[in-house]
Amino acid sequence: MNIVLHEPEIPQNAGNIGRSCVAAGARLHMIRPFGFTIDEKRLRRAGMDYWFSLDVTYYDNYEHFMAANKPASLFFATTKASRLYTEAAYPDDAFIMFGKESAGIPEAILAGGAGQPVRIPMRGGVRSLNLSSSVAVILFEAMRQNGFRGMVRGEKF
Repeated sequence: MNIVLHEPEIPQNAGNIGRSCVAAGARLHMIRPFGFTIDEKRLRRAGMDYWFSLDVTYYDNYEHFMAANKPASLFFATTKASRLYTEAAYPDDAFIMFGKESAGIPEAILAGGAGQPVRIPMRGGVRSLNLSSSVAVILFEAMRQNGFRGMVRGEKF
């Protein structure tokens, strides 16, 4: 499974997402520019000691990401979608992209047709969920669909 952050702005969110990726065995892809530096203390604190176990790749821009990966199954998490995230079938090599906190995935990328847009349902009047919460919701649905492959199920650590 692959989580893609397009221009993340808040280091605590990126750190928490990195920690979720380590827990799920997912790869993290981060597309520049970032609203923080990778060595920022707040990023490390949110990711705790898991950041060093994270499989993470950095890209200069969206085009660089697409050329390097050529994802066969790309999903765009966006409030502009009509399809719910639970209605999508995520293969174990899916790429799930999330946009920056202030603006989401750019309209030009969404309109480009490279991915399938999905959304998390919310009550009216709520603009969006926190980015790290959104990643966890969709990532663990994708992991559930794939039988939580490679994850501890009920055993003690």
